[in-house]
Amino acid sequence: MSQDLRGRIALVTGSGQGIGRAIAQLFAAQGASVMLATRSAASGDETLRLIRQAGGTAELLPVDLGTRNAAEQAVAATLEAFGGLDLLLHNAAIFPMQKLAELEDETLDSTLAVNLKSCFWLTRAALPALRRSQQPRIVITSSVTGPRTAIPGLAHYAASKAGVNGFIRAAALELAEYAITVNGVEPGLIATQAMDNLGDASTLASSIPLKRLGSAEDIAWAMLFLASRQAGYITGQTLVVDGGALLPENTQL
Repeated sequence: MSQDLRGRIALVTGSGQGIGRAIAQLFAAQGASVMLATRSAASGDETLRLIRQAGGTAELLPVDLGTRNAAEQAVAATLEAFGGLDLLLHNAAIFPMQKLAELEDETLDSTLAVNLKSCFWLTRAALPALRRSQQPRIVITSSVTGPRTAIPGLAHYAASKAGVNGFIRAAALELAEYAITVNGVEPGLIATQAMDNLGDASTLASSIPLKRLGSAEDIAWAMLFLASRQAGYITGQTLVVDGGALLPENTQL
């Protein structure tokens, strides 16, 4: 699937590595001007280099999206750099593993702030610009963990992502009057650095019907579809991209 995104402006959060980098690269390759909002300046610089090397247009804002001020700064930087905003692609997330008995308030608060509260902050800040867009889209990276599955040590992450899905549905309903669609992608097991915390890759892949971990590009293509003109009548939905991992009733099949 190819999309002509020339003339469209995208803000991609968490774009320094993994899924976020793949999203930013794909949207830039399709012609969008991309603002990279990521916590690590070093990883953000690498994403910026890769996009520009491929002939794409991008700018970088190192920012930690754990506060409302940071979210507002990300939107303001996009408007200053490119003069508008059409595509809000929120991918930034953290998931420090900590079991309930040891879960610290600081870990809980930071996880909810970056993963869930930032959805509210970014959307509110972006709303005036999105209302001026001819084809406004909000697409958020959720997860199968929380809405559909659970992993010990990630109750705080699961709660944040279940909240993200609730936000997607409610925001879609509220923003429909402005023709702004709000959707999400629920990744399963994706081959990124973060997957190292969950175990051996080959063991994890053996339980997936397609017998492989997903790639960051698999998620980016799903995001591209939901941001496309063809998806203009889809809103308030999440798309599971997991290689069929949720299909078996018996995990031994």
